[in-house]
Amino acid sequence: MARNGMAVLREGFGAAWPICMGFIPIGLSFGVLAQKAGLGPLQVLLMSTLVFAGGSQFIAVAMLGSGASLPAIVMTTFVVNLRHFLMGSALAVHLPRVNRWFLSLFAYGLTDESFAVNMARFRGEGWDRWRALTVNQITNATWIGSTVAGVYVGNLIPAGAFGIDYALTAMFICLFTFQLRERIHVLTAVVAALLSVTLFLVLPGNFYVIGASCGAATIGLLVKRLTKGRHHVPA
Repeated sequence: MARNGMAVLREGFGAAWPICMGFIPIGLSFGVLAQKAGLGPLQVLLMSTLVFAGGSQFIAVAMLGSGASLPAIVMTTFVVNLRHFLMGSALAVHLPRVNRWFLSLFAYGLTDESFAVNMARFRGEGWDRWRALTVNQITNATWIGSTVAGVYVGNLIPAGAFGIDYALTAMFICLFTFQLRERIHVLTAVVAALLSVTLFLVLPGNFYVIGASCGAATIGLLVKRLTKGRHHVPA
């Protein structure tokens, strides 16, 4: 039993360590930015523990820094994290007859990276729920530790030094650029920009962010379905 447990940990860590190596610098960067936005170690610890979603946490810190309201932040992060429903549904077929406590713990540690690794491993042989859970929790612990450590690193960096104030904007520009793979993505981005400016002029607070995100995503989906339907029309 002990040998089997060690094998599970060893194989789980073997699959998780590349994710952890990526989480460390990103987590440190988040901690630094959070510290510059006025959050302390305990607040970052709670956010990383309760939310555990890098993109949403970066967005939340940016919105906090701009004075966004709490409902706007919660709604925005909820929309951003809706993809986890799809990822959880895809993994559910590999977790038959599993009790709710295990599913809750497993779902808590689900991220884009752990989803990709576990899905690839489940397609092979010898991968089970315990190894998958190990991947989730090891990466979770790495992210939490890195973000908290980043707060202490931020205390050593003067405000504005090394272009740190622009780091968050630069990261999202980079992420945005890598998403522009098709014309529909460019169209959705343009619609989001136009909606954002328009709604900013008519809506109070930061609710224009939610409206622009939901509106652009909906329009992009409708356009994609319409164009796909036309391509399937027989001549």
